[in-house]
Amino acid sequence: MKLQGALALPFRGGFVRLERMAPAARSAARQSGKENAVLIASRDNRWLKRFRSALAGEHGDDGIVGVEGFRFVEAALGSGQPVEALLVSESGARHLPRVSHLLDAAVPVLRTSDKLFAGVADTRTPQGIAALVRLRRATIENLMAGTALLAVLVGVQDPGNVGTIVRAAEAFGATGVATCPAGGIGTADPFGPKALRASAGSALRLPIVLGISPTILLAQLQMSRVKIYAAVAEESKNSSAGGDLSFFPPWEIDWKTQAAILIGNEGAGLPADLVRAADARVYIPQAAATAPIGIESLNAAMAASVLLYEAMRQRNAARQQKS
Repeated sequence: MKLQGALALPFRGGFVRLERMAPAARSAARQSGKENAVLIASRDNRWLKRFRSALAGEHGDDGIVGVEGFRFVEAALGSGQPVEALLVSESGARHLPRVSHLLDAAVPVLRTSDKLFAGVADTRTPQGIAALVRLRRATIENLMAGTALLAVLVGVQDPGNVGTIVRAAEAFGATGVATCPAGGIGTADPFGPKALRASAGSALRLPIVLGISPTILLAQLQMSRVKIYAAVAEESKNSSAGGDLSFFPPWEIDWKTQAAILIGNEGAGLPADLVRAADARVYIPQAAATAPIGIESLNAAMAASVLLYEAMRQRNAARQQKS
């Protein structure tokens, strides 16, 4: 095997040979799962500091996010997003052969002890493998590919809800997701640890525009002739605040055209001005009217999933009729 240089470092009372291989040799070694990698033996190592902050959800202007666990690392490596580094512990090294075919030869593979890995991990029972991913920032144009179907999250604060909506958006064929603040309430970061886990890796694959003003977004959608639907609770259609606004159950909406679904805050819902600005209001009928005790309205993630599924169902039916 051709080497470009070698260095011996102390570890656990002995020495480990760190070999800098030519790219072709490194690729072959990774395919066999036996590559020599940089060994980290100090908790103050700069790489461990980067992993520690990224896995805690602290991604700044550099757009670096951390993912942890075999399933999420595999999703990251297969997402097409640039991977900055891979970190494995002693026990986590067992996962390397299963992801070696996805690893670019230029990505550094860093090895450390189980103890040091646990110090940077965000989970209670770490699997010993993590990656740093540099996100490509999405634009409104990225969300509009094909016949646009967007999930627009307005002040959705719960990371679990945000991640679940992103997961449903990918599963049901949405072209992208946008997050917006509602007054002083921001939407939870889709790339934060909890939201990223709830999305099951979908946040790494689906175009997501972060923190855009809802007023600006709606203006751009209207210019592109995207129909805007405000998701509201069923009882709002009977309230005096509803006025003469139009309300429809999801099956009465034509989802085959370009569409955007506005999903509001878990408690307060959508701001009234956004509800009025939408082309129509969509609600999900429930069986609460026949129940002896009222049923709470669906939460943000459940409502978004139902609406996105109906959009996919209509679009699939239209495609089948054409074929």
